[in-house]
Amino acid sequence: MDVPLWGWAAVIGGIAVLLAVDLLAHRRPHAIGLREAAVWTAAWVACGVGFGVVVWIVFGARAGQQYYAGYLIEKSLSVDNVFVWAVILTYFAVPRAYQHRVLFLGVFGALVLRGGFIAAGAALIHAFEGVLYLFAAFLLYTGWRMLRQRDARLNPDQSKVLRVFRRLVPMTEVFYGQRLVVRVGGALRATPLLAVLVLIEATDVVFAVDSIPAIFAVTDEVFIVFTANSFAVLGLRAMYFLLADLMHRFVHLRAGLALVLVWVGVKMALKVDVVDVPTGLSLAVITAVLTVSVVTSLRATRGQGRRAPESAGAPPFRTATAAELTALQPLRASRAAPSDHGEDGGKDGGEDGGESGGGGR
Repeated sequence: MDVPLWGWAAVIGGIAVLLAVDLLAHRRPHAIGLREAAVWTAAWVACGVGFGVVVWIVFGARAGQQYYAGYLIEKSLSVDNVFVWAVILTYFAVPRAYQHRVLFLGVFGALVLRGGFIAAGAALIHAFEGVLYLFAAFLLYTGWRMLRQRDARLNPDQSKVLRVFRRLVPMTEVFYGQRLVVRVGGALRATPLLAVLVLIEATDVVFAVDSIPAIFAVTDEVFIVFTANSFAVLGLRAMYFLLADLMHRFVHLRAGLALVLVWVGVKMALKVDVVDVPTGLSLAVITAVLTVSVVTSLRATRGQGRRAPESAGAPPFRTATAAELTALQPLRASRAAPSDHGEDGGKDGGEDGGESGGGGR
């Protein structure tokens, strides 16, 4: 599959334009409702499916089938990612008006991170085809582990990443709008929103380690791997706002995703020296497994409506008051700046200093 440099440039430029449109459309913080989330989800899915049509026309039916199989794998595995986001945002009690911005940054980081993973994976396969056996074994183990722990849920309070972040980075216990970093009492401090972003990126590393080898079981064409992954990831923010309040209903989804990982692991192991399972058959199996897991989940939870995820305890962070926002100092404030604020600077520094110290412990 020979993709010219201008083709890569056009795709990356198109993705950048889509990200810019999404950012501009949500430049003002607001709580995203069900209707808006549904419209954006439909738009992102249309982009992903439409690009698959382009691949099919330009590169042929086999490439088109590989793209759709990869897109479906990435999209389905991303649903589990969305549910993890719901747990993180609920734990931090992130106001709904600020959730889109942090998820936007998280998805942008995921695109860059996965691009690196894809390049590394392609280089490994090119240098040593036997690495596919390692990928297959990893997928089989991951699927088995997910099947055994299908009822397990992330507990952010026990996250090593969060503990290390709070130990190394001074942090307030207050959301200052959509700011990631603020200057309080003359000192730069991270806000809880930055901790959320770090945790989201860390969880995406885990999901990327699962999903990137999975898509290489379908195709070793780097262009297809990259585009299928990118278009699947681009719509995650909208999908979050659409599905987060329904996560309690998808009781069998993790089992279905585990079976998908086992299937692609088997396909990858067979691909090396035995037989290359046709992409059409693989796509049919993945579609069937996911359909059954979703349908049985919805039947098992029939009658249950939308329900926002609930935190186990009191919210650990709060939103800044108007007075606290006014007392914030410029990020590039000079050393003498704190004296200009007198009582406000000292007061905020004392309050947030105590909170940040608690976070450090």
